[in-house]
Amino acid sequence: MAKVSKWSERLFGTPLFEPLVAFSYLFPLSYLAVFLLVPVLAMLLIAFSYNGSFSTHWFSNILHSSFYVQFPPRGDFMTSQIIPGTGEKVILIRGMDFGVVPNSLLVSAIVTLLASLMGTIFAFVMARYDFRGKNFFRIALFVPLLVTPFVNAYVIKKMFVEYGLINYIFHDTLRLLPFRLKIDGLAGVALAQAMAYYPIVYLNAYASFINIDPTLEEQAENLGSGGLHLFRTVTFPLALPGIAAGATLVFIFSLEDLAAPIVFQGDPLARKIMSFQIYSKFIGEFGERSPEIAALSIIMLTLAVLAFLGIRKYVSLRQYAMISKGGRWKPRVSKPKTWQAAIIYVLLLPLLLLTIFPQLGVVMLAFAKQWSVTVLPSGFTTEWIKEMFTQPEARSAIANSLMYAGSAVLLIILLAVTSSYAAGRFKGSLSPILESIVILPIAVPGIVIAMGYFYLFSELFPNTVLDPISINFNPAPVLIIAYSIRRLPFAARSVFAGLQQVHVSLEEASMNLGAGRWKTISSILLPMISLNVLGGGMLSFVYAMSETSTSITLGALVTSRQPITAYIADLIGSAAGSVNLAAALGVLLITVQITAIVIVNLITKQRYSFIGLT
Repeated sequence: MAKVSKWSERLFGTPLFEPLVAFSYLFPLSYLAVFLLVPVLAMLLIAFSYNGSFSTHWFSNILHSSFYVQFPPRGDFMTSQIIPGTGEKVILIRGMDFGVVPNSLLVSAIVTLLASLMGTIFAFVMARYDFRGKNFFRIALFVPLLVTPFVNAYVIKKMFVEYGLINYIFHDTLRLLPFRLKIDGLAGVALAQAMAYYPIVYLNAYASFINIDPTLEEQAENLGSGGLHLFRTVTFPLALPGIAAGATLVFIFSLEDLAAPIVFQGDPLARKIMSFQIYSKFIGEFGERSPEIAALSIIMLTLAVLAFLGIRKYVSLRQYAMISKGGRWKPRVSKPKTWQAAIIYVLLLPLLLLTIFPQLGVVMLAFAKQWSVTVLPSGFTTEWIKEMFTQPEARSAIANSLMYAGSAVLLIILLAVTSSYAAGRFKGSLSPILESIVILPIAVPGIVIAMGYFYLFSELFPNTVLDPISINFNPAPVLIIAYSIRRLPFAARSVFAGLQQVHVSLEEASMNLGAGRWKTISSILLPMISLNVLGGGMLSFVYAMSETSTSITLGALVTSRQPITAYIADLIGSAAGSVNLAAALGVLLITVQITAIVIVNLITKQRYSFIGLT
């Protein structure tokens, strides 16, 4: 008995072996091990196998192939063209070809840099200045977060063609550009991703800026610091954890993104990044357990995890602690000076309007008759909204997504509550492992999970509904599992935050009065964190509805059971598809997201920081 007690305390942090505590540890650990780690191991076995033995052959092939790694790079970053019949000059920016692997790293690094720069600037302005129109900025900065897979990238592409919105404003109207500008290829992919992801940095950076103890900056000012020096030496270092957290997410999201490369694939250079190569080879070699795809997936996973761990390690090595008397302080907010106001209205406002136009364009496209060579969509019709609910394929995709995401959320809530309870209330040796593995799915690209499931389930469950190669395949259970893994960190973060606000003495008092563990949890703890559970569940539902990577690979294998994002990809990529109908489905996703975010903000009172690693 003493051995059991000692073993229980070492593993679970409690001297008495309690089945409920053990379940809170073992269920999420087992679930994540089976559906996150094992698929990755399955890919590792394939990637390191050659002629039946262990080998680095496929990795060597990739790293020594000029298709995957090209130095010096091919092509010109910028070229000029003349439009036939008009004689007008066009400057085409598309990037240079360093090979698939360096291209992916370069695009992700540029996107991270641009997103971090824009997000930090907007966050600092919103946190420190009170100016006319600030509420508009506050609302508009959320707009790029409204995910409309493929369609917003399509709108961005239309904005930067020869006769698009950008050339209409800066070349035709303001005459600021002496030539027409076109952005395509890798540059187009980077631009679309940066415009979509910078609010992630903004949200995390804003939370960091408003939580800085103002007395620290006041002390620095009293010692003679000010302006840029104060920002560089005091303000920015204290906000760095939030900025780094957002930047890490942007890097990983950029690395795994498939929507922008698929939309810009008309330029061959846009196809030469890892996510698109894995996807296209999967589609082209369907039914084959390709070691090359597995090796490329492992390289992508390694880069994403290294970025994730590297940023967290860098932040953890530095000291960001603040000393205060307790309670919440009032952030330093002031009226901008004349030159600062000029920057806000002349530079930041146009930039903000530019970055929210893709979502506005999606809405316009959903109600437009056409958008061909005109600057903006033309005509007005509700045909596409009606068709979204009357066309059998569209209705089926909507119903499928609702079912998949709803089922995944039930699993997510169970996983989030058990893992947060175990990691937050007990300090056994399994606690740090559980805490790390729950947040790990953020660092694992969706396309890697999709490939891992393809290899694992086709091997373990041949000729069953779980076998992606079989004609009997049903993507529903596989997608539900994938969604529950991919979107778990958002709910777990919300539940853990709620748990931290409930003092453990309330549970101890209940148990001292004779209530059991389950009675205490169900009658004391769960009611007190129910809003956090609901908020985290709703956010997970929203992100599951718009999940792209696993949906357009595994979900698209059976047309009648494909989710919304797979159907949108078909509409965008097919010559016979309707971009307008895809935009209508995008409006539906936007509506779901706005509803969920508003409800979450109302019930949790957390207005800004709902995306992050901290």
